[in-house]
Amino acid sequence: MPSFDVVSEVDMHEVRNGVDQANREIGNRFDFKGADARVELEDNRITLHAEVDFQLQQMQDILLPRLAKRGVDIGCLDTSAEPVTSGQRVYQVLTIRSGIDQDLARKIGRLIKDSKLKVQTAVQGEKLRVTGKKRDDLQQVIALLKQAELDLPLQYENFRD
Repeated sequence: MPSFDVVSEVDMHEVRNGVDQANREIGNRFDFKGADARVELEDNRITLHAEVDFQLQQMQDILLPRLAKRGVDIGCLDTSAEPVTSGQRVYQVLTIRSGIDQDLARKIGRLIKDSKLKVQTAVQGEKLRVTGKKRDDLQQVIALLKQAELDLPLQYENFRD
């Protein structure tokens, strides 16, 4: 039976390269001369360090296009965290979301089931496997998920016929 996996993955190597590019540009920009402003990457978190809130916004405006140019979908970044002031420093943490959590997997499964397509879904860890008898049904599921307004970018891989 044909099947494919719905996943949400981020290429961390490209994220690291984008962060390095942003740090180089911040170091070269005139408005950041003498300021202790930097971008750090730790596990699944990007931390922006600056002296004032305005610099944090400028750093985001530098970082996000660098990541987008390197093929990282900006939708995987959780930018909802408020900047934190600590003494005379300000920092903000951007979380990199990867993998499909259980709630989103159930939401996607419900969306597919409500479409009345003849496919089955199964949650497998941080993936969602979609199986059907016809390749056309699976292609309709991919089109349905691309049109759906989900808050996480999805990729479709491991298509088996």
